[in-house]
Amino acid sequence: MGPISAEIEVDASREAAFELITDLGRRPSFTDHFLTDFHLLRLDARGEGAGARFRVKAPLRSPWEDTTLVELEEPFKVEERGSGGRVNRIPNRTVWEIEPGKAGMTLIRVTHWTTPSHPVDKLVESLSWGAHFQRKGWKQTLNRLRALLEADGPGGERIAVAGGNRYTTGIP
Repeated sequence: MGPISAEIEVDASREAAFELITDLGRRPSFTDHFLTDFHLLRLDARGEGAGARFRVKAPLRSPWEDTTLVELEEPFKVEERGSGGRVNRIPNRTVWEIEPGKAGMTLIRVTHWTTPSHPVDKLVESLSWGAHFQRKGWKQTLNRLRALLEADGPGGERIAVAGGNRYTTGIP
């Protein structure tokens, strides 16, 4: 499926946009309308190597996917890689590009695609209208991201890893 792209101009700095996008603990605050059941995969939800697992909400099926931040070029680009679908056999990629826009604005572009190799996976993606719902979801994500960035304050509630000891006390 894809690539699916969406872009928006926001009245915020590239650094603020980069910080919000790379913090997976705050990601549900602008993606929870179509990416649900968000779980972090490690204690530190920021920076290269941070990962999350979530469910993609769609009418006919709701597959699980995961994503990991693999390449960060501050404050210009964030690349994520992961997998999803049945037994995590469908690779996916998401690229966030943050560029200077017109009149001091910041242009944020997100591109997402999957590369199913199994014929059944390709058929299921096409029959479930996955691209249509993903396109709508990413456009709404950017609108919600703009609202968070242009609002006063840090924007978005953070989620945390359940059951992990955040402090190095020597006690597991």
